[in-house]
Amino acid sequence: MWKKGLMGLIACCVAFCTACSSAPAVPENTAAPDAGNSFVLPDDIRVDAEGVPQLRVYIADEREIQEMDLETYLEGVLAGEMKNDWPEEALRAQAILARTFVIRFITEKQSKYAGADISTDIEEAQAYDAAGVNDRIKAAVQSTRGQIVCYNGEPIYAWFHAHAGGQTATAAEGLSYQKAAPYTRSVKSDESKKAPEDDAVWTASFSIQQVIKAASDVGMKVSAPVKQIRLGDKGESGRTQTILIDGQPVPANEFRIAIGSERMKSTLLTDIKYENETLRITGKGYGHGVGMSQWGAYAMAESGQDAQAIIQHYFQSVDIVQMWK
Repeated sequence: MWKKGLMGLIACCVAFCTACSSAPAVPENTAAPDAGNSFVLPDDIRVDAEGVPQLRVYIADEREIQEMDLETYLEGVLAGEMKNDWPEEALRAQAILARTFVIRFITEKQSKYAGADISTDIEEAQAYDAAGVNDRIKAAVQSTRGQIVCYNGEPIYAWFHAHAGGQTATAAEGLSYQKAAPYTRSVKSDESKKAPEDDAVWTASFSIQQVIKAASDVGMKVSAPVKQIRLGDKGESGRTQTILIDGQPVPANEFRIAIGSERMKSTLLTDIKYENETLRITGKGYGHGVGMSQWGAYAMAESGQDAQAIIQHYFQSVDIVQMWK
């Protein structure tokens, strides 16, 4: 998930330039009504006459609940997750995934904010930027209105990240997600050359005190003096699964979050050096690597591919279905 000016955690983003001033033509929906869709919203979700869910959204910055329909809420989410001057088809792909996230959230989770269905708190849901909504954002939401991504008739976990470093990961590898998610796969991802250089390839240094604390935060007991740190097992996409600290395997995904995901940008690590009580890590990409790469979507859109092609490249055997019009 993205967040203005470098979002932490597993779906980080970069600050971009100003928005376009004119709206693009709105293309027709690509999904056939009810194609491959056996999913029905639970009865306790309020909908309007057109079937659009009506949400009570906790606005974190204002500390209040606002009522709005899902499509209106989605405009702020899309502006928070992707820059509003990006290629149209990348914005449309992001809108479909973001809408899928909302549907999955409201049907199986409860907001931590009393009285709310969902929130703008990035720790709970997706990024949100109402001020960033422009004509391009509105067009991307409107042109995909009601569309979500399903696998075997159920909404998917609509994972995405900033930069795949050239290869995406399965949910098990990139997120240590052990439940069935067969629609995630490791695929080649040609990232846009416009991506920041330090997202494509990055280096970060940490003191041994930071390393010990991060290991402790994920439940591993590591104590000074530390003699050796090296890379452990790797997964299908080449992402590091464990970091060996004096031979003790520390889960790389959890370690990354604990030590700072804005600095240790991924687990697609190419080099690790430990000298003079300083750990120096080099890697590729930004984020967990599961699902859609946003910079990969940017490149695909610029090459002329549409939102459906983008989504079906990153997710296997899925349908884009129409929940409402």
